[in-house]
Amino acid sequence: MRVPRNLEVWKMGTVNYLNALKLQDKLVSHRKTHKIPDTVLSLQHPPTYTLGKRRTDHNLLVPESDLKTIGAELHYTQRGGDITFHGPNQAILYPIISLRDIGLGARNYVEKLELTMIELASLYGVKARAGRVGETGVWVGERKIGAIGVRISSGITSHGLAFNIDPDLNYFKHIVPCGIADKEVTSLRRETDLVLPTEEVIHEQLISCFVRLFGFSDIIWKEDTPIFPDNWEAE
Repeated sequence: MRVPRNLEVWKMGTVNYLNALKLQDKLVSHRKTHKIPDTVLSLQHPPTYTLGKRRTDHNLLVPESDLKTIGAELHYTQRGGDITFHGPNQAILYPIISLRDIGLGARNYVEKLELTMIELASLYGVKARAGRVGETGVWVGERKIGAIGVRISSGITSHGLAFNIDPDLNYFKHIVPCGIADKEVTSLRRETDLVLPTEEVIHEQLISCFVRLFGFSDIIWKEDTPIFPDNWEAE
């Protein structure tokens, strides 16, 4: 008999990147000590560029001092992957889950994140694919629609995926997205002929794809959750 697997889904709206980073660190710590179940954060960020642990600053094509004038921030992280952009009208999932509990290795985990976005795109008649050798994320033809950058610590995941619903693609002109030159970035809005529902609906569809592919059975929805609940000490 299959053991039910619980997942808490935190629907958080727009969250400052540094606050989301601190929250993930706290949740990872709590997941390691079994204080919380597997959890996924569903959110968006204000315009933000992030660099992975390889510190590929050369893929930022404008001086860091210019970012303020375009209304964006830059943050360095410990995730894998290269530089990427997060902003409004993008669906972001940050899973804080135990890979050991679900019997997945790192490669299989990333493949399931890719399939999560591929399945979402297919709901709108968009044929997406996983990246080929040297490519990361999810693509429609030669155009990138979804980014992946993960961190795994003692078998617990953080960071995750970002799917472009309808972001301002001009922000991507200031970087070499994910370190891959001469490739375009696209969005669901650009690739489908269908009328899109509200972003909240698309966020929930992305979560549903994630839940199905990772085999969770019992979902606990949490809305309007404070960044740091009252019984936590913000660090």
